[in-house]
Amino acid sequence: MSGAQPTSPADTPPAAARALFREGTATPTAGSTPAAPTARLLPAGDRAWLLEPAGQDGGQDGALRVPRFARALADDAPEGVEDVLPAARTVLVTLLPGADAAAVGRELLRRWVERPAGPGRPGPGGGGEVGEVVTVPVRYDGEDLADVADLLGTTPEEVVARHTGTTWECSFVGFAPGFGYLRSPDGRLSVPRRAQSRTAVPAGAVALADGFSAVYPRRSPGGWQLIGTTAATLWDPAADPPALLRPGTAVRFVREDGR
Repeated sequence: MSGAQPTSPADTPPAAARALFREGTATPTAGSTPAAPTARLLPAGDRAWLLEPAGQDGGQDGALRVPRFARALADDAPEGVEDVLPAARTVLVTLLPGADAAAVGRELLRRWVERPAGPGRPGPGGGGEVGEVVTVPVRYDGEDLADVADLLGTTPEEVVARHTGTTWECSFVGFAPGFGYLRSPDGRLSVPRRAQSRTAVPAGAVALADGFSAVYPRRSPGGWQLIGTTAATLWDPAADPPALLRPGTAVRFVREDGR
């Protein structure tokens, strides 16, 4: 970045982490009351912080807050932040060269503590929550629908009812451009991956695996359980943004044509 100052060892996240731990601000209870959300801040190389829910936020509730927190950071990044990358239970925050790592770390923890736990992302001025819901029409004709029902001890019709009756949220994007890992708040459709992966899964396949749902944006190998298909476009390089789903996006699946 033009005009950026070289990073000295004292400015790096590892050095800043030692300072924050001495202050008591990088611990799971940093700056919070017993009822407040908590997080652990870890250095990731010389130019990144890894924020991980901890303490009372270390379970499912903390994981559900990760994409909303990452989305808010991406929309309004603290000074010195270059990139924000969420994963299943962590947020990797890369810093610009010369950034004040300790200051960024304190700001990350402050925002985690103060960020509401509700879905969506902050409204204008930081007040309230503005929901962004993407609707995906699905034909529930997947090859593995009956197997998924057997794994869950229920019927295919009930699997469909659960899938369409849940507001899913994109936790992170990976595997292929536009492939969003969607998590449900109740976890009622958690099934394992297939014992044998397919060499080719068609574009638009709607699938379940390991507590997530997803739509394959393009033809690719895959080991998820296929329960349906959609004509929705998940990745369009000519669109702005090219991905239909971003971390923090809420998703509702809607049954199409009565199937």
